[in-house]
Amino acid sequence: TKADAKRAAHGISLFLVDADSKGFHKGRKLKKLGLKAQDTAELFFEDVRVPGSALLGKENGGFYQLMEQLPQERLIIGVHSAAHCEAMFEQTRDWVRQRKAFGRTVADLQTVQHKLAELKTSIAVCRAFIDQCLDLHNVGKLDGSMASMAKYWATDLENKVAADCLQLHGGWGFMWETQ
Repeated sequence: TKADAKRAAHGISLFLVDADSKGFHKGRKLKKLGLKAQDTAELFFEDVRVPGSALLGKENGGFYQLMEQLPQERLIIGVHSAAHCEAMFEQTRDWVRQRKAFGRTVADLQTVQHKLAELKTSIAVCRAFIDQCLDLHNVGKLDGSMASMAKYWATDLENKVAADCLQLHGGWGFMWETQ
């Protein structure tokens, strides 16, 4: 970081640091609520020295390099959340079709049919928006605002779908035995 930069963002540079470098070590793997396939750990840099040849990109351009990829990262989160919505819906639809209560399947209840229709509609609208964002990204026209909207909308819907699907599973939705 360049201490005398006009703004903090102007003084950040990115470096490639070899994992065997003296003074660098990884902390423990952190336990997260989600994204468990992606390891997350603290990284410690204590008096690590790196050669100028380890500079990644331009000097003092690190912040801009990171921001350049932000729309794509937000879109990836939106895609993941939309896919998760679809998976939760499919599992729940299968569950209510086979689960019996009061002498018939839960799916036969009109209120359940309405809830499933509401969820499916919301998921389809989200998917159409995400697909539009993917098309924009593929031609280099996805901006930060649109990517932020995709992330916001899809993650918000993911929470709503999870809550509604949990309710449709009833008490079993709270048990590990049912996934």
